Amino acid sequence: MTDPALITRIEEFSMNAWPPLSSLHDDGWVLQFGEGYSRRANAIYPLYPVSRTLPEKLAACEAIYRAKGQPVIFKMTEASLPAGLDETLDNSGYQTDARTAVHVLDLERWRGQPAADVTLRESASDGWLEAFCRMRELSSTHRSIHKRIIRSILPERRFASIILNGKIVACGLAVLQSGWVGFYDISTDKTVRRQGLGFRVMETLLAWAKSAGAHDAYLQVMVDNLPALALYEKLGFKEAYQYWYRIKY
Repeated sequence: MTDPALITRIEEFSMNAWPPLSSLHDDGWVLQFGEGYSRRANAIYPLYPVSRTLPEKLAACEAIYRAKGQPVIFKMTEASLPAGLDETLDNSGYQTDARTAVHVLDLERWRGQPAADVTLRESASDGWLEAFCRMRELSSTHRSIHKRIIRSILPERRFASIILNGKIVACGLAVLQSGWVGFYDISTDKTVRRQGLGFRVMETLLAWAKSAGAHDAYLQVMVDNLPALALYEKLGFKEAYQYWYRIKY
């Protein structure tokens, strides 16, 4: 089992790197709301010890999400509290979805180099946002929410892009906090995949993070996303733990 303290720390970093539009801290759990865009921005993070009984907490949280017209989503890890929560959710009709691996990298041992064709910026330009939404085929509603989330990120960050023929064809985001850098929105246009663009984006962001004082890196990848898993393995990332969602519609 991965050290529960490490899991909690990375989960905290991820909440700050991908902030919800609003949140509620309730007796050890963090309830996040992002108007339905992305599971992690609309999930309950059961990170800390609780004082109330589990039936009381579940009833209260379900009522809050139901009042907002949203499914009730828990972001679960092996360190989720209280112990036995996953089994309780299973017995209460919560479905398992989107098992994801969290991979880490020791940057002090990493020896990669930035790519000359990757541009880094401190903030997301309208062009970067449009390119990401195009590559991920987001709806107009989700485009607006994604922009608000991106513009709400507080820790130090860099937005990477590769431009071909005047068009952004690869992009990525790195968020740095307390010596750890996390990676999000790594995307490549379907017309230029398998040409190493994602690798160059990642290496450039890793180089920036290391130069800015990061000593470790993390990222999140679906366990069935074989191309992404191959890319991150090539960069030296190793799985540290997994998370999954428990959802009741």
